[in-house]
Amino acid sequence: MDKKHIYLARHGDIGLGREKRYIGQSDLSLSALGKQQASLLKEIFSRVPLDNIYCSDLGRAQQTADIIASAHQILPKARVELRELNMGTWEGKAFSEIRADYPKEFKNRGEDIANYSPPRGESFYDCYKRVIPVFESLTKSDESTILIVGHAGLNRVILCRVLGIPLENVFRLEQSYGCYNLISQEGLEYRLRYLNQTVNNDLYKMD
Repeated sequence: MDKKHIYLARHGDIGLGREKRYIGQSDLSLSALGKQQASLLKEIFSRVPLDNIYCSDLGRAQQTADIIASAHQILPKARVELRELNMGTWEGKAFSEIRADYPKEFKNRGEDIANYSPPRGESFYDCYKRVIPVFESLTKSDESTILIVGHAGLNRVILCRVLGIPLENVFRLEQSYGCYNLISQEGLEYRLRYLNQTVNNDLYKMD
């Protein structure tokens, strides 16, 4: 098999401010800042010979993919399997709210981040089982250079697979709004070449 290049990007900012929230599969749009970040990604990928673009079917990822794709003659392909982790009844709520209202559950998730599922939600392991078969099927295609536009949690799961590290380490892998990662594949071997790359611009902020 020839060497394949897989770019993995995160959607742009969604205007939530500094307070951390469980967004999960809530279908939010890009903020004005997020659209600027997506435009910067468009500039970067305008110089990359992409064969195809895949994305989550959630609005913020599709918007980012559409902006990037406007530099190419490509229509992004949305996949429901590439959605963010489902946070169930915690979706839309601030970390501080969950810590106060569900202290036991919040503690349990922190102690078993790979396997704990919020009420009616998914664990990182559930997400892994959903997304990795799709990711691996894309890497087996004939396309030599692809872009996947996903989410922070989803990307971290894929990166754990690529690096061969346990899901317990998922939050050691930073994923900024509008970042991109580069994975190369040769045969059955993956190699992470770039992690959490952003343009040197104050538009970008960490999650």
